[in-house]
Amino acid sequence: MRKWLFTLSAAGLVAACTVAYLSSVTQAPLPPAFSPATNPYPTGIYANGILESDQTSGENVNMYPEVPGTVKQIPVSEGQAVAKGTVLIVIDDSVQRATVEQLQSQEQAARALLDELQAQPRPETLAIAEAQVASALAAAKTSEDELAKQQAAYDRNPKSVSKESLDSAVNAVAVAAAGLAVARRQRDLTRAGAWVYDIRNQQRQVEALHKSYVSADALLSKYTLRAPVDGVVLAMKPAVGTFVSAQGSYDAYTQGMAPVVVLATKPTRLNVRCYVDEILVPRLPRPSAIKAQMSIRGSSIKIPLRYVRTQPLVSPKIELSDQRQERVDVRVLPIIFQFDAPKDVTLYPGQLVDVYIGESVSGP
Repeated sequence: MRKWLFTLSAAGLVAACTVAYLSSVTQAPLPPAFSPATNPYPTGIYANGILESDQTSGENVNMYPEVPGTVKQIPVSEGQAVAKGTVLIVIDDSVQRATVEQLQSQEQAARALLDELQAQPRPETLAIAEAQVASALAAAKTSEDELAKQQAAYDRNPKSVSKESLDSAVNAVAVAAAGLAVARRQRDLTRAGAWVYDIRNQQRQVEALHKSYVSADALLSKYTLRAPVDGVVLAMKPAVGTFVSAQGSYDAYTQGMAPVVVLATKPTRLNVRCYVDEILVPRLPRPSAIKAQMSIRGSSIKIPLRYVRTQPLVSPKIELSDQRQERVDVRVLPIIFQFDAPKDVTLYPGQLVDVYIGESVSGP
């Protein structure tokens, strides 16, 4: 019974395969999804190309924070157009903010003390000094009157006043005069206000604390990454709660450090960086006669390119791993072209394209 069932199943499988084969033979083949890149020039040179931002260096803006910390807020998303100054990432700044507030309070306290020194003398302190002068003057007048009485009595009758009492009265007058002189000098010192050197020293204290506060406040601003130019956020590596530093953010896929934010200019125009093999460099046309065309991989779209410049440095070819430390025998010459992004085609920086470089017949 089992053998009969197996034979029946095998026969059905053969029949099904036969029907499928006959259907494929009779059905017309499907057209290709796209045409491969072809050389439009009689003596064109092929080169690999990569799309990049229209900037002087051709590189995207790779942003790294100047201070380490934990990401607290990410108010933008990938693909979002941002204006210059837009907040991209906020790093936890609680410790630095407390430091700024402390330094600000110290500066305010030092400035208040400087204001106090510059406002001297206080009216109340000067009034006390004047009262002390008046008291010393009265004491001196009393001592002088007492000496005058005893001297008069002694002159009338030397036995009526002892010599010791007369000497004590004379000493009392001298002490009162000295006390009056001290009170007057103290009044003059109070009236003159704070010493100029004390004021200068306090001014330096205020300036030093102010600079410390400004420095700490400037460092506080580093905890907020802002867009340096108008552009588009291409990549946002960290998430809220991720630790970032000046080395970037840890990438779980590459297991290395990557830029925290990758920003590009608005994609109204893009550049194409072509890598021409050093063997083909002697066949390149003159810069004034260069023309080129790129093909978008996976499509039949072909876009003319405008020559921009040649980077005059032959360097090792970058492999897919993008590791410069690898030993690569092939060396290439970078040539940069430019084009206007078509409205009906979506292109991204970093996209690979096929480029053919030819020579313009009408070129000088």
